[in-house]
Order: sequence, then structure tokens, then C-alpha cells
Amino acid sequence: MNLFPGRYARFTAASVGGVLAVAALTYCAFTLHFNLATISLLFLLLVVIVSLRAGFWEATITSLVAVACLDYFFTAPLFEFNIDDPQDWISLATFETAALMVSRLSVRAKNQAVVEAKQRRSVEKLYELSRRILFLDRRQTLGSGIVALIHEVIRPDAVALFDAVEARMYATESSTRGLEDLARATYLQDRITQIIHADTWARVLRLGTTSVGALVLKGAELDTLTVSAVASLTAIALERVRSFDRESRAEAARQSEQLRAAVLDALAHAFKTPLTAIRVASSGLLETSNLAEGDAALVRLIDEESERLNQLATRLLQTARIDAGELRVHHDEVPVSALLTEVVASCQEQLRGHPVEISADAGVQARGDSEMLATALLQFVDNAAKYSTPGSPVVVAATEADGEVVVSVHNEGPPIPPGERERIFERFYRSDGARHGAPGTGLGLSIVKKTAQAHRGRTWVVSEDGKGTTFFLAVPAVPRREHEPAAG
Repeated sequence: MNLFPGRYARFTAASVGGVLAVAALTYCAFTLHFNLATISLLFLLLVVIVSLRAGFWEATITSLVAVACLDYFFTAPLFEFNIDDPQDWISLATFETAALMVSRLSVRAKNQAVVEAKQRRSVEKLYELSRRILFLDRRQTLGSGIVALIHEVIRPDAVALFDAVEARMYATESSTRGLEDLARATYLQDRITQIIHADTWARVLRLGTTSVGALVLKGAELDTLTVSAVASLTAIALERVRSFDRESRAEAARQSEQLRAAVLDALAHAFKTPLTAIRVASSGLLETSNLAEGDAALVRLIDEESERLNQLATRLLQTARIDAGELRVHHDEVPVSALLTEVVASCQEQLRGHPVEISADAGVQARGDSEMLATALLQFVDNAAKYSTPGSPVVVAATEADGEVVVSVHNEGPPIPPGERERIFERFYRSDGARHGAPGTGLGLSIVKKTAQAHRGRTWVVSEDGKGTTFFLAVPAVPRREHEPAAG
């Protein structure tokens, strides 16, 4: 009892008060000549009042003193602690039993009311916390805002929050280094702890099965349900604010893509007009026979380079139109063998010195836009010519499987590092090896990827040291029954 001087003092005061009340009732009843039944009911009422106001043990002491007074002042022989009549024993025993039972029930009802009131306050606080989280200012530091809300609404003594995604600790001024270390250890060890003697609670913050941090609360008024609910709300708040950030970044990226597409479209159109004039002039000069051999060579160089610029401008236009969703895809039946032959023929200059092998079933047909598919395959063949070993063969093949036409272009040369095999399809991206090798813009493979997406297809690359590199483009196939002639 010495460990709880305040509680001991309250217990003593309530017990003394009950005894004095019994003494006062006894004096009045004895003076007014109350009978045993009447004074017993009055004592029972007093015991109930003491149990409701103080507690069970205080009421028990009051009931024992009341039984002694009943025996001494109201049960024969009077003024003696001795009972001759067995019925009086039964009456006193019944009174004490009833007093204890009523005291226990009244205390239980009181405690239940206290628990319900505490739960109601907890629910109100949790509701207020969830409402305030919905209106959390996203311009404020995320962790600091959540910690401030928990401290303001739930009112614990201290709060420590470890945000694992940001790898940062947030805490109230009343928090100690021990609480912060406990929060970090709770996340790292993925455990749930409650340190009862210090009124400290620690919870791992989870979204589904993923741990996103840890929360530590210190306070005597906390309970398991409240702490668990606060931890869940904290995890949801962290994810909610981050989802807003992701949406903002996605919207900014979308607007940036729209702006970039508009700029590319404008540049491509701006290039087309002077390039057309240059090509017309160079072609006209080449048709004349008055040029010296050296002048004719220079004009041919101008014509070839202007053609390259024209192709680049065409790619820019295609990219801009695909990004803007303005490019209409024609879903025609495209004979794949003829398409591959046409593409290889148009790349004779780039493929000079490389043996070319074309392997495709004459009956295979793709469902798509022949011009867009030709542009994509031109990029594959051009890449194979640029980055293959001099004199090595280039193999262009097409197969049909599972409702798809898969076109592949294989060349022998340095492998593409695994970490770059996805990124090379990003616009303007060029690997370190490509930057120091053949010239390029980083647009070609991105156009291939956009073309595949526009056809609801896919593209990928396989590259191994000693085996070469193979680019693949898969697009929907025309079912055989649609284009094969009927038998007979």
C-alpha cells in the first residue's frame, strides 16, 4: 500500500466515512426504536451508496460494521455480541450476503459505465483524428503533421513516428531518445510491443502485408484498441498523402509529355519545308550534266544528308502524333514476307557488307498499319547494321504463334547490358556503348515501342555475349481462315 499513497488515503477516507455513517444511522434508529427489518434496509441502502461512491472493499468494511451494530444494538440479547435465536443469525447472514452481492453488482455496473465512457471518448477521438487526417495540409511536412495531429487529438504524453519510406523520424518535443530508438527497432524487427510499466505502446505500420514504418505512443490513458486504430489511421494517412504526390507527379509528367509532343511536331513541320526545298534543288542540280565531278559529289552528299534529315523529321512527326493520340492506325492485312523484303531492300546502303537472310512463311499476315510497321522494322534493321560486327550476317525472320506475328532481327555484335535492355526503348535514351559508337538520336526504338502499343502488341530484346542481339516485335496475326483460299 505504501507504493500508492494517494489510493491508500482515498481508501481510508471512504472507509472511515462509511463507518461514521453507520454510527449515525445506528444512533438515530436506536433512539427512534426502529425494528431490525427497518434498520437492515437502511444499512443496505448505505452499503450500496458507499459501493457506488467509493468501491467494493470500502462497502465491504461498511457492511461488516453494519452487521456488528445490528447484532449489538438491535438483536437480543442487546448490548452483547451474542445471538441466541437462530433466525437472527439467518437474518444477519442474509443481510451481509445481500450487501456484498449488491455492492459487487453496483461496482461492476459502475466500472462498466466507466469503461463505456472511456470507449466512447476513444471513438470520438479516433473519429476526430480520421476527420482531421482527411484535411491534412499536404504542403506541411507529412510526418510532422501526423505526429502533431495525434498529439493534439489523442493527447498521449509523447509520440514518435518512424517513416520507413522516407527513412526519417518524427517526434513530439516531449519524446525521448529511447522512444525514437524503440520506434526504429519496432520497424526493423517487425514486432508489436507493449511495455506496461512505462505505459508505452509500439506498433508496426502496415499497408496490407507491407511494413511502412512504426509508431510509438506513451500515455497512461491509452489502450490496445485505441493504439491499434491510431496506427492504422497513421499508415493510411502516409499512403494517402503519397498517393496525392504520385498523382501530382503523374499529371505533371502527362502535361510535360503533351508539351514535348507539341514541340516535336512543330520542329518536324518546321524542318520539312526547307528540307523539301533543299532536296528539290539538289535533285535538279544532279539532273543537269554541267557539273564537274567534284561538284556533283558534293551535290550528291547534300541530297543524301537532306534525305536523312527528312527521315528524322518524319520520325519526329510520328512520335508526336502517337503521343498526342492523333495517329490513326489502319488495321489492314499485311503480308509479312513482302513487308520484310521491302524493308531490307530499302536498307541496302546501311546493310552493305552484311549478308542478309530473310526467313518468313509466305502465308503469314499481320493485322496492322503497313506504313507504321515498316517504319518500326526499318529501325530494327538500321540498328542491326549500325551495331553489328563488320561483315557479320543479319537475320530477319517472322513466325506466327498464339495469334501473334513475331518478327525478329538478329545481329552479331557487343551485347546490351541487362540493366539497359528496358531503357533503350525510352525516348532519347542511348546506352554508354551506343554513345561512343554509331551516331543516333535515341528516337528509333521509342517509335518501335509506341508502334507496338498502338497495335496492341509488344517489343523486347534478347542479348547475350557471344550469341549476338535479337530485337522482337509482336503484333496481332490475321487468322488463317480469314485469308487462306477455300479448298477446291
